[in-house]
Amino acid sequence: MTNETVLDVKDLKTYFYLDDNQVAKAVDDVDLTVRAGETVALVGESGSGKSITSLSIMQLINKPGKIVNGEISLLGRNLLELTDKQMTKVRGNDVAMIFQEPMTALNPVYTVGNQIMEVLRKHKNMSKKQARQRAIDLLKLVGFPRAEETVNEYPHQLSGGMRQRAMIAIAISCDPKLLIADEPTTALDVTIQAQILDLMSEMKDRLDMGLLLITHDLGVVAEYADRVLVMYGGQIVEQAPKRHLFKDPKHPYTEGLLESLPSVHKEEERLGTIKGTVPPAHKFPKGCRFSSRCPHAMEKCFETNPELMDLDHERAVRCYLYTED
Repeated sequence: MTNETVLDVKDLKTYFYLDDNQVAKAVDDVDLTVRAGETVALVGESGSGKSITSLSIMQLINKPGKIVNGEISLLGRNLLELTDKQMTKVRGNDVAMIFQEPMTALNPVYTVGNQIMEVLRKHKNMSKKQARQRAIDLLKLVGFPRAEETVNEYPHQLSGGMRQRAMIAIAISCDPKLLIADEPTTALDVTIQAQILDLMSEMKDRLDMGLLLITHDLGVVAEYADRVLVMYGGQIVEQAPKRHLFKDPKHPYTEGLLESLPSVHKEEERLGTIKGTVPPAHKFPKGCRFSSRCPHAMEKCFETNPELMDLDHERAVRCYLYTED
């Protein structure tokens, strides 16, 4: 793993402007970095802003959504300054994304081979023959035992796990420097989940890519991540290397997430829970966005939202429990 920074996001704000003049602050002042060969996990409950963050990086936000502030630097190039045509060349080439449900991401009327070949011919200027052979090689690489036949098959002819493997083949076809995986194993059974995650990790190491893994599954995080960003209410509330986060969580929200995990080391009648739900993005509270659910909330937590504070060079937390006063 090199230390080259592949992705550097600063002060990212993505808002949705609703019909009744309300503003949903889906992503609000998010900073994150991903280095080459590194797996960064972005975790949190549904509604925390994880997927909107990934779609913002890919420049796939549609109206009424809009990126209103920030910088998204990929390999030193600010994606927010690119035209639509320039961004089309970046997607699939420098950065690729694997979506939650491959059946909706793959085109049902084209063969798997054609969909891989389309990317190769567009970004690598390959002939049809070259692209077809490369498509077969990629299918073999991601674990298809009969790649020569699969290249002519349609998505509906494949199982869920095989469709996700086909999505990975498309994603890595141009050797991207950044791979974003948005809940890539949600619809798969546990055995297939492990195979897909192992495959992505292997491809990341082989190609020295940065991997941004978006998930709500802390078991996946514990197994595959190098660093963890915990997201709540459109903001990063804690960031830490994996080993530190699981051993010594700092933010009350992170503590609640970890307490909800079953453990083989201790017997418990009931798992821990976090009371309440994530508030909708147009109704975030005035102060800390976790204040209404936090067991440690103080008066000022309801008045002003804390900044993300560095605890050391590796860790940061957004919580008044760690301020000097």
